[in-house]
Amino acid sequence: MEVIHHGALHGVTGSCHQLLFDGPRSYLVDCGMFQGDDAKGRDQEKIEFPLEGIQGLVVTHVHLDHVGRIPYLIAAGFNGPIYCSPPSAKLLPLMLEDALRVGVTRNKRLIERFLIDLRRHVRPMSYNKWHALDGGIRMRMTPAGHILGSAVVEFEYRDERVVFSGDLGSRMQPLLNNPTSPERADLLILESTYGDRLHDGREHRVQKLEDVLCRTMENKGVTIIPAFSMGRTQELLFEMNQIFDRVEKRCGCSLLNSVDVIIDSPLAQRFTEIYENLSSYWNAEAQHVLTYDDQPLVFDNLVQIESHGEHRDTIEYLKSSNLPAIVIAASGMCTGGRVVNYLKEFIGQPETDVVFVGYQAIGTPGRYIQDSDWVKLDGKRYDIRAHSHQLSGYSAHADQSDLLRFVEGMPQPPKAIRLVHG
Repeated sequence: MEVIHHGALHGVTGSCHQLLFDGPRSYLVDCGMFQGDDAKGRDQEKIEFPLEGIQGLVVTHVHLDHVGRIPYLIAAGFNGPIYCSPPSAKLLPLMLEDALRVGVTRNKRLIERFLIDLRRHVRPMSYNKWHALDGGIRMRMTPAGHILGSAVVEFEYRDERVVFSGDLGSRMQPLLNNPTSPERADLLILESTYGDRLHDGREHRVQKLEDVLCRTMENKGVTIIPAFSMGRTQELLFEMNQIFDRVEKRCGCSLLNSVDVIIDSPLAQRFTEIYENLSSYWNAEAQHVLTYDDQPLVFDNLVQIESHGEHRDTIEYLKSSNLPAIVIAASGMCTGGRVVNYLKEFIGQPETDVVFVGYQAIGTPGRYIQDSDWVKLDGKRYDIRAHSHQLSGYSAHADQSDLLRFVEGMPQPPKAIRLVHG
């Protein structure tokens, strides 16, 4: 078997790998969008490799840098199955529906036609079980712990095994199980997003989040958390709920009466519903919480914003009320979405905090907010007076120690490792 990389070889985004077998047969693993500097000079709509012989597409997880070019792949003539885990099968249509609506067209009829076609392609495959593909090829998916539905993908053919890690999760994830190392690999394609650093511990990150909540109340400011609609948002809700309970028990005061938590993302709300419906895939800690709290992703001071009119009204209310608030909104890298409007209004105020809980690609507004004293949003320059924070412990990616643990946990060391996504 041979692997050709069509993306994420020299950068973090655009994951797309082609596994070649004898003859013309091959399988794609992911077909993602390029983002930030990786996207410069690229025609995202053009599939730059021939489709002949491609038997199917395997999705490791449904973040756009791994699935965002699937509509263009299908438009180019791909007609094979799309294999993914059962949770990803439910999440993928929702993710691509939103991507098309935001970046391609608002024509509901065209989007619905695509979604009907997409569902025709999707083949859910259960975790932890070898599945037979045509021509003597076997494939297995195991949980990767990155987001709900994420998978490590193993291919086996004629006693040779190639493993794609996909994006591996941190061992500090509050909702998902840690990834399990495969038994062996002749070739391991390993992500390396944070291969050169260590994350904050979970207790440290939760304390930092609690500190931000308290600072927000003291300053009567607005804390803006740019977050992916899926994965990071649900983790934040889970841990905020626990913070509110802990503070009330410790000091007898209720944060619930002091600060609103605003989810300004209809997509995040839909993903949260799916997360709740698929709680059987949560880890033991989260399962235990369910025994005494049947809605750990919902709390009394949670405000969910639906329409664009409500979005604008919320911004005006926050501007005039002088009341503290936590706003969670997409996009996670501040490249678009409703979070941009909050940043325009509040990033110039010293009472504002901007809290990053995920990776910010080079060239994105999020990275500029982290590294600079000004940022360009929708073509206009904004000076930054807000305080910027990085809660590295909330990264959904494995850090250096996690990556080493994944490799060292293999009973038979891999014969070769190829680093991507870094």
